[in-house]
Amino acid sequence: MTAAATGGRLAGFPPGFLWGTATAAYQVEGAWDGDGRGPCVWDTFVRLPGRVEGGDTGDVACDHYHRWHDDIGLMARLGLNAYRFSVSWSRVLPEGTGRVNQAGLDFYRRLVDALLERDITPALTLYHWDLPEELQRHGGWADRDTAAAFAAYAEVVANALGDRVPLWITHNEPSLHAIVGHAVGRHAPGVRDWRTGHQVAHHLLVSHGWAVEVLRAGTTGKVGISLALEPAVPSTDSAEDAAAARRHDDHLNAWYLDPLFRARYPDDLWAWLAARGLTPEVGFDDLATIAAPIDFLGVNFYHRRVTCHDRDGGPLELREVPAGGTTTAMGWEVRAQSLYDMLTAVSREYGPCEVYVTENGAAYDDRVIGGRVHDVERVAYLAQHMRAARDALSDGVPLRGYFVWSLLDNFQWDSGYAKRFGVIHVDFQTQCRTVKDSGWFLRDVATSNGVPLGPAITANVAPGTDGPAPAVPSLTEASS
Repeated sequence: MTAAATGGRLAGFPPGFLWGTATAAYQVEGAWDGDGRGPCVWDTFVRLPGRVEGGDTGDVACDHYHRWHDDIGLMARLGLNAYRFSVSWSRVLPEGTGRVNQAGLDFYRRLVDALLERDITPALTLYHWDLPEELQRHGGWADRDTAAAFAAYAEVVANALGDRVPLWITHNEPSLHAIVGHAVGRHAPGVRDWRTGHQVAHHLLVSHGWAVEVLRAGTTGKVGISLALEPAVPSTDSAEDAAAARRHDDHLNAWYLDPLFRARYPDDLWAWLAARGLTPEVGFDDLATIAAPIDFLGVNFYHRRVTCHDRDGGPLELREVPAGGTTTAMGWEVRAQSLYDMLTAVSREYGPCEVYVTENGAAYDDRVIGGRVHDVERVAYLAQHMRAARDALSDGVPLRGYFVWSLLDNFQWDSGYAKRFGVIHVDFQTQCRTVKDSGWFLRDVATSNGVPLGPAITANVAPGTDGPAPAVPSLTEASS
């Protein structure tokens, strides 16, 4: 990072701080039916008419399954020292239980070994919403047996990679998978039942607790979970809006944090849901299981939720309203202060041993022009949020790393390929990769272990060049 870009002022991070990017198996791997992989719920969901924008699927996505070696080379070129990825459960266990697909397991072995050779720390997520379809046919996460199957799956992966992966994440954003996938129905498997959503959330948390025990026995790494944490604030000063915002905040955040750290669900929200017949069935030892000590908490943060009371607003009787101000292509508010607020509140109220920002990023309408992607809005977004993370660290949050979502433009769930979050642009027709200005900015941050304090932020071109950073050819182009 040049002095011209920063005004000579950097906010430094501690030695050993992890700078990385994150991806998820279904969103980047492709090879949906290759090398023995079984179908997952998203393979089924994307084929339902009208569920995904443009009728897109993850069948090919970024073809990371075949291009992983080049993608790791890009990570190294960007100076990253960490990579968060998820394992496809149905690539390892095609039916979800029983038979292990050795080809699938070997893919992750090769990936991890190559990361370690490049001094890139692997951060492995066991589950990022891609339940094997065979398990869904038998009830999915609404069935308690799926939690037991998850623990068995965790043991298979731990036996293969337990001595090489230092960071293990059981689940990614169980709140979104439970509610958006099983109550609202906008994500796979497309269930629309609020009580089922809460039962799924509970079984996800129980399976986390069982997996923690398995990972403690089978790995040498640290174990945690990644939660989508987004503060809910009232849209007005009215008592009704304040109460609605508290319910919303409890539903988004405390419904997961309280069981994990306090072995209980939040009392007020439990009473509200119980009065409407929407609470899950909870086994005798479940809350103690969920509260198994973890080594770190992963925080995925994108935006806050501005909330008002609405009697017709579903079981929680609330509605989100636009926050106003600057937004991303997703329509999400850009407000880095909310990341600081969330990190400091979680650290103060729950006392996690370590914290990682396991996802943070923004979608914008990026285009390759003259071999470059000048995503100045994303550069500014990342700089602001990195500063907020540094402020939280200075104020006592035990922050150990920051992962940008995402390494690559990818399949963005129900948005298909219409929304681009990557610091590397992907042409989905040719699979050509082009590092965006935000990627070079991230390289400057990672290699200096500091973020600029001044308002003037620019991204340098590729090292050793005076002009545009070259695109990375597809494998076909590279071999021709």
